Amino acid sequence: MPKITDYLDYLANVRGVSEQTLRAYYKDLDKFAAWSHERGIEVEDVATRDVRFFVEELGNQGLSAVSVNRCLSSIRGFFRYLTRFSLRADDPSAGIRNLKTPKALPSFLWEREMAQFAELPTTSTLLWAERDAALILAMYSGGLRISEITSLCLCDCESDFYGARVVGKGDKERPIFFSEEARNAIMAYLPGRLEKLETAPQADRLFITMRGKPLSVSGTRWIIAQYAALFNKKTGLDKNIHPHSLRHSFATHLVKAGCDIRVIQELLGHESVSTTARYAHVDIERLKDVYSHAHPHA
Repeated sequence: MPKITDYLDYLANVRGVSEQTLRAYYKDLDKFAAWSHERGIEVEDVATRDVRFFVEELGNQGLSAVSVNRCLSSIRGFFRYLTRFSLRADDPSAGIRNLKTPKALPSFLWEREMAQFAELPTTSTLLWAERDAALILAMYSGGLRISEITSLCLCDCESDFYGARVVGKGDKERPIFFSEEARNAIMAYLPGRLEKLETAPQADRLFITMRGKPLSVSGTRWIIAQYAALFNKKTGLDKNIHPHSLRHSFATHLVKAGCDIRVIQELLGHESVSTTARYAHVDIERLKDVYSHAHPHA
């Protein structure tokens, strides 16, 4: 798959795509290449009908519309690359539409729930309380992606820890801000962090493991999952809480407070305002719920 390898190298070195995204693209394109090879076709030589058959087969395998569309997006990107650099005359994926998907609202916590969730590290002996409180509050108050929080270094932070600069998708840098509560949690965590670094003094990442190594994406997911399970057990709720839920909560709370959608777009680092606009739909759904319970004729 030399052309797929070249495409992924281009994404990594020219477009600045994250490792996590590259792995997803590789997985999708490798599946498509294997499917094409079984039919005696080189992946770069497929016709439009082949792409349609592949998409149809993914659906028959029981993949969700979201997963199929993500795979189709990877294929589109690959063929756009081939046509852009004259490695192919036409794009066989150009006329293929995405599958229809239900408009699911993002997973988030309301303000009171978020406060309860953020308190869990200090009210339990689950893991490393100081680190986990700082981690949760930093992700929430900064509206950070998991890749951004795990790559955040001390040198990226302001000296007073009221903010930092992060590099998001597409290698785009933006400022983020920490609330007073998040800043205090980070300051409380730093002495313990310094102790752990006696065995790994080279680490500059803000968030580390108990062994003094940089906290990974998978490690962060695992930490949030432990507190999510504890939260649901204590509250009796069945919330689907994951690292991105904290970012969703950040945006939803800003919308509810009346923050301009363009400002939220800048804070989140979204390229398109349409991506940010879905948080306005969350607040509309909340208003509908309030209306249905309060209006006498609803």
